[in-house]
Amino acid sequence: MAVARSALACAGRAANEAVSFVVFMVLDVVEVLLCVVYKVADYMLEGAWRPCYCSSSSSAATAAAAAASGRIVVSERGGSKVVSMLSSTKLHLEDISDTLYTRPSVLAGATRSPYSRRGGVRGPPAASATTLTVHSAIVQMLRGKIGVDGEDKQHKPYLSPRWSDCHCANCNPADTGRLFVHVEGPPDGAATEEDVLFIHGFISSSGFWTETVLPNVSPEARARRRLFAVDLLGFGRSPKPADSLYTLREHVEMIERSVIERYGVKSFHIVAHSLGSILALALAVKYPAAVRSLTLVAPPYFPVPRGVVGTQYVLKAVAPRRVWPSIAFGASVACWYEHLSRTVSIVLCKHHRLWELAFRVFTLYRVRTYLMDGFFCHTHIASWHTLHNIICGSAGKIDKCLEIVRDQLTCDVTVYHGRDDELLPVQCSYAVKSKVPRARVKVIDGKDHVTIVVRRQKELAAELEEIWNRQR
Repeated sequence: MAVARSALACAGRAANEAVSFVVFMVLDVVEVLLCVVYKVADYMLEGAWRPCYCSSSSSAATAAAAAASGRIVVSERGGSKVVSMLSSTKLHLEDISDTLYTRPSVLAGATRSPYSRRGGVRGPPAASATTLTVHSAIVQMLRGKIGVDGEDKQHKPYLSPRWSDCHCANCNPADTGRLFVHVEGPPDGAATEEDVLFIHGFISSSGFWTETVLPNVSPEARARRRLFAVDLLGFGRSPKPADSLYTLREHVEMIERSVIERYGVKSFHIVAHSLGSILALALAVKYPAAVRSLTLVAPPYFPVPRGVVGTQYVLKAVAPRRVWPSIAFGASVACWYEHLSRTVSIVLCKHHRLWELAFRVFTLYRVRTYLMDGFFCHTHIASWHTLHNIICGSAGKIDKCLEIVRDQLTCDVTVYHGRDDELLPVQCSYAVKSKVPRARVKVIDGKDHVTIVVRRQKELAAELEEIWNRQR
């Protein structure tokens, strides 16, 4: 029986790989066609087409060119390459993941290792210390930013929202300088001892926490703490700038501006899910004396083997280009296909109010739609860049953050993971513990990437209160 079961499993894996190879070859062709379709559509509806990452074209931003144009300047500060302009915009090139523009097709990936080539943003040759090659799409986005500031009359600012985005008030808030923040404090308005910051994951929103865990926090815990749940930049009811690259630095700075600085947060706990775990670690490193505890739920941490390009390794780990399981297929489409994922965004996100209404009618208004609100309320530009620049692009950064948490911070570290998580394997959480030995890992049987929170919110709220109380 065991031999037969093993043979059946091998046959299933072989069939999955064969079908996946054919399906993703077809999607490679569809992606090329969609690239042309969207260039034409963008030109007709917006008067210009936006750059995409399909091509391998690049533009050299040099010191000489910068002097001539007075617009884009490349410099090096503390070993970090920085692109800046005659506006307040600064772009650190190490914040940009090469997976944005180095995504080999199925056939190309079958003939060579995707880890062997970095591509994209390249350092200059030894003989030229002033030249830095930057992908043309990034240069065009920088020029669009300058246009917004009114300093470059040759490049029009990018429309926001775009024709392919939703135009409703929730998706396009009036305040574009700060994130949407849900705040709950003591009922009597009394002073608090500390605060708690909840950070959601990819294509989600603050509703992931406000509709699950926050209602189950006890009055005793609320009496001593303010509870903050944010919509990340580009998601939910937060701003969705069309000229942002949605880097880790931009996300963290917006959280600082919208929560820590605005509300005078001095001492706080962080609870983060999935992608939000990366932002939580970055905040902990930036505020080591202020963070009281770190609770990471299904963190996307993939230790990168030596000699391997980390960004490409994480890309294949998160999106293995397989048709099964279905969540892997969805992740693969989102990660590998810029224009196909934009099509999905148009169908779902642009018309999210229609989908939400249809779902309510179909369920006779018996099922709450907060997960749909989070899943649909974002733009393609936000999801595409966040996915690549944070999840894939943080491959090396997470290691450094975990080392700092291990060596320099004394805060409590707790990690939760669902044993049935098909998107991020439970090994991700065990890898965190291997890096931070004091971390406590709790694997919950029968729970996946979402139900680790959604279907055990009462238990999680009680466990979080225990964590917070231990740090008093």
